[in-house]
Amino acid sequence: MKKLWTSIALLSGLFVVVGCGQKPAENTGGDKRDKEVAKADPKDTPKVKPKDDSEEDGGWWCRPHGVPEDDCSMCSAKAAKEFRAKGDWCDKHERAKSQCFICDPSLLEKAKAQYKAKTGEEMPLPKKNMPEKK
Repeated sequence: MKKLWTSIALLSGLFVVVGCGQKPAENTGGDKRDKEVAKADPKDTPKVKPKDDSEEDGGWWCRPHGVPEDDCSMCSAKAAKEFRAKGDWCDKHERAKSQCFICDPSLLEKAKAQYKAKTGEEMPLPKKNMPEKK
């Protein structure tokens, strides 16, 4: 029995002394010893293209298409299915007819009014749902 306890004590001591071979996760002393910091060469850093705000989702508003996000028949398959079921569909431009600014530019004015009523700001013009300039 005494031999068993001695073996357990030696084994425990061995684990404490040797540890698992890993460095501590954090230096609690606050200094930077034993820490390496990666430094990137500016030539190797890829150039990031600035974001185009018109492509960003504006939260409740789909900026690329100029309609409320939840009702955007060009982004949401569910919304498109609902518009098709109601018979509100523009086959030529593959979007809800009530959202097709290409066929009916007056719808754009309605969308602008809806956006301004909600935000108090002018609507950012969509780039993907606009009539072609003549």
